[in-house]
Amino acid sequence: MGRASRPVLGITGPDRGGFPAWIMSALAVWRAGGRPRRIRPARPCAAAECDGLVIGGGSDVDPLHYGEAPLESEEASTSTRLRDWLVALPLALLRILFSRHERGGYDRARDALEQSLIREALAQEMPLLGICRGAQLLNVTLGGSLYQRIDHFYVEGTGNLRSVLPRKEVRIAADSRLASILAVDRCMVNALHDQCVREAGSGVRISARERNGVTQAIELEGADFVIGVQWHPEYLPQSRLQQGLFRALVAAARPG
Repeated sequence: MGRASRPVLGITGPDRGGFPAWIMSALAVWRAGGRPRRIRPARPCAAAECDGLVIGGGSDVDPLHYGEAPLESEEASTSTRLRDWLVALPLALLRILFSRHERGGYDRARDALEQSLIREALAQEMPLLGICRGAQLLNVTLGGSLYQRIDHFYVEGTGNLRSVLPRKEVRIAADSRLASILAVDRCMVNALHDQCVREAGSGVRISARERNGVTQAIELEGADFVIGVQWHPEYLPQSRLQQGLFRALVAAARPG
């Protein structure tokens, strides 16, 4: 497939940090047949310059966007195949290395850029994939809210698992767009989040949950491809199932 036939997929991220997520998302988009374009507050672009968008993961969404004050800061709580470990270990090391350069607290410049892109993309009926923070911001932009902490969903002593390995099971609504893309009703995913969707925004459907009720995926009803996943498919390059999200996104973004 030549470069001219590759749709341009904008991938958002912060000005500082976020390099592992950018590299892995760009790789996933390229493998799926797209051409990745990095978008940051210091180097913005209009949604119209792209054929589709990936709103990436990162720092928490500022709760002022959904009418809440920030909670007091807390430290996050902390049967896999060999191939998963071989992929996960270098990714974990990269994330630790580049986390030294991430901005602490909320990133209001990034919030503003990404919300503008989301609104433009929705107005133009452009394919959009939100990853972790991106899924949360999509929901908030459409009028929804978030749980700022999700520890209360988990049984005492287990806590919220955080791992780049696929160790959480999610259940997918049978008649959802996500189910039609992945062609499964449940799958194992990774988890690096400490927040999730609380109230769904206007037109937003919750399309996957954990057994305990934690929202793991959303989608915009009536849209061809506006999906948000709480997990990080870009960190699962070994999973053909998870890379199917990027293949479907690129297919939806391809002109004609």
